[in-house]
Amino acid sequence: MLLSFDYKLTSMPGIGIAVASKLIAEIGDIRRFSNADKLARYAVVAPVKFSSAGKGKEQSSRHGNRQLHGLFYFLAVTMVSVPKSGIPNHPVFHRYFMRKICEGKTKSQALVCIMRRLVNIIL
Repeated sequence: MLLSFDYKLTSMPGIGIAVASKLIAEIGDIRRFSNADKLARYAVVAPVKFSSAGKGKEQSSRHGNRQLHGLFYFLAVTMVSVPKSGIPNHPVFHRYFMRKICEGKTKSQALVCIMRRLVNIIL
């Protein structure tokens, strides 16, 4: 029996066969996530709100698939990096990253924004 998954990951710049296969191995059947929010939560990309008595803050979750989180982090760094040629690997993501930096986000926070965009694209 041949299993068919609804993935077209290698069509995205920066995702080769090795990274695509690791993503498929970690995610499994993409149809088990009804929306991107659930995949982001599983990939430990979405923040979790902790609150008490009306006061709260958002923190990174400790639950979920840390391997998948690492893959999304690797992809985010790959998308925004600029090699010696001076041309960004993925100009659209690089502009988005720089816009987030100009908005006052730290580089780590901007990378999380990129990771979340990647989750939305993959699902």
